[in-house]
Amino acid sequence: MPISDTLSAQQITQMLRAWGSGDRSALEKIVPVVYDELRRIARRNLRQQRANHTLQTTALIHEAYLRLAAEKSIAVENRDHFLGIAAQLMRWILVDHERTRRAAKRGAGITCVTLNQNLRAESSPAETDVDVLALDQALNRLAALDAQQSRIVELRYFGGLSIEDTSEFLGVSPATVKRDWATARIWLLRELSQGESPT
Repeated sequence: MPISDTLSAQQITQMLRAWGSGDRSALEKIVPVVYDELRRIARRNLRQQRANHTLQTTALIHEAYLRLAAEKSIAVENRDHFLGIAAQLMRWILVDHERTRRAAKRGAGITCVTLNQNLRAESSPAETDVDVLALDQALNRLAALDAQQSRIVELRYFGGLSIEDTSEFLGVSPATVKRDWATARIWLLRELSQGESPT
């Protein structure tokens, strides 16, 4: 029986809060409990990368773990909140990885990710390939305009959270998440279709 089946949601939340309050050993107990979900998030993120991406699922999870372990204190409400934080870290790791790769090649080539059915507007005729750094920059621009919409995209697209989980994570209604998700997708697709990345 997996360890996650033997722990209640309340026990997991207590462990997460202990870690968030500075108990370093709590993180070591948490990771095995949520490892399958971290693996799902990592795989989802890596599927959206170029085919010859050198970072593997396990390496992405371990890098996220190292960054989490380096945190002195962090406010964590529950399991979904923790997974949202991990998804954000994985996005940053992938962007850093791509920047390093491009710097090593002196900017040669761009890496495209596919905006799959989960992000593209229903009316879009086909999947759209975009530069991973352009996507990151577009999300940062969206965050400057509407931080909540940017966070919703991050949680839904990169983290794979449902409308309900995103709603709980952000403390807003599911209707608000649906509305902001639809608006953010349209805005992002318009930005990315212009093909311009700010310098």
